[in-house]
Amino acid sequence: MTLQQPLLIRQLGLTDFETIWHAMQKFTVDRTANTPDELWLTEHSAVYTLGLNRKNVRLPVRNDIPVVHTDRGGKITYHGPGQLIIYALIDLKRGNLNIRKLVSLLENSVIELLNNFGKQATSKPDAPGVYIEEDKIAALGLRIKNNYCYHGLSLNINMDLSPFDAIDPCGYVGLKVTQTKKLGINASLETISELLVNILMKNLDLQNN
Repeated sequence: MTLQQPLLIRQLGLTDFETIWHAMQKFTVDRTANTPDELWLTEHSAVYTLGLNRKNVRLPVRNDIPVVHTDRGGKITYHGPGQLIIYALIDLKRGNLNIRKLVSLLENSVIELLNNFGKQATSKPDAPGVYIEEDKIAALGLRIKNNYCYHGLSLNINMDLSPFDAIDPCGYVGLKVTQTKKLGINASLETISELLVNILMKNLDLQNN
């Protein structure tokens, strides 16, 4: 079985988080069984986002970056220019997926991307995301409604990492973050974006066969 609908790719450029979040909500509410799945690629202006797991979350110790309470899973993270965001608007039932399979597919696609650059990355069963040794390079947060997924993943490329110092990233005290530029990967965000989308499309297609 192949994908029943084409997978649409939308390049959104630099966007405001709340605007895109509400657009994802509307897309998910309005979609039908025949609506093609979409990947939305973007960067966000500086923002902290706080997911639904808000227990014992330490709020930022700086007030120059807004904090948005959102409806994805997980705790708190930071988004800013130089970070690739890929939002996965996926029909799980049509794609033969459940939430665990989709999380693994997203993580493994990032791991495959980094492996292609000669970097060994891993995932952790108790802490979603992708890690280089103990440093986090990609974060995941999803929302499922009526078997439709929205939100997605963020991959640090070439950004100011200092805002992460003001929080416990993803709720983990002392967790350090890294990015592809710091690892010596000099490919641009645009290049990495194209490579990762191709891997995601391949892995989604494999899931359906």
